[in-house]
Amino acid sequence: MTTVEPRGGATEAGGRAAVLRTEDVAVHFGGIKAVDGIDLALEQGRILGILGPNGSGKSTLLAAITRLVPLTRGRLLLDGEDYGRTPPSRLAHRGIARTFQTVRLLPELTVLGNIQLGADLRRSRSERLRELVRRDVPAAVREAVERTGLGDLLDLFPGELSYGTARRVEIARALASRPRVLMLDEPTAGMNQPERLEVAGLLRRLRDEGLTQLLVEHDVQMMVDTCDRLLAMNQGLPIAEGAPADVVRDPAVQEAYLGKRWNRAGDR
Repeated sequence: MTTVEPRGGATEAGGRAAVLRTEDVAVHFGGIKAVDGIDLALEQGRILGILGPNGSGKSTLLAAITRLVPLTRGRLLLDGEDYGRTPPSRLAHRGIARTFQTVRLLPELTVLGNIQLGADLRRSRSERLRELVRRDVPAAVREAVERTGLGDLLDLFPGELSYGTARRVEIARALASRPRVLMLDEPTAGMNQPERLEVAGLLRRLRDEGLTQLLVEHDVQMMVDTCDRLLAMNQGLPIAEGAPADVVRDPAVQEAYLGKRWNRAGDR
């Protein structure tokens, strides 16, 4: 694995280390430039949000960062090391976890069983066998359950859960791998407002505990209230980056995505 010095140094202007960076990342599908030259930096203990209309390239960028689609060009850097050839199945060992747009819980497993799958990603086969024999619950699973407030629901099956609770189980499963970076693809999609507020509060608490996060969402107000910085995209290109309130007021962002909807909600 090649070690490189990220452009601009290993520390951002705010003084926090950039745990994960992308440099000129592009993903082309034939003549379609789904992502075309994205530089971003995830600072330690911060939430970076990616904002944009449908088809802007947000989820493709997330898939590229998590090695689910190949890069056309560019580099992916974790702690200054290029991980662009790391198989997706090995990212948990590097400290990267993610959730997906759709709920992906195994219906035949309980809440506890689904969460334990996340811990299994980071442990060796011998460790898993020892815990199975002793019927131990790994410390990482206990911590994930506590952090997400799922302690009273561990014996339930996914079919018995509300949509918002199922999303929390997915987040808990990702946390059970003890990631350094958590990536979330539209974690509040399909939720009602109380459920959205609950998830937003959870992400902020995780941030305050020091967990670095990359968040893709359509809920603009949640992004403004939750993220430390925003990157806005349109047609695969970056169009604005900075403090959330500044990004949503940017004329290019207003034209591409927010428009009158944000203005009617009030000048925030």
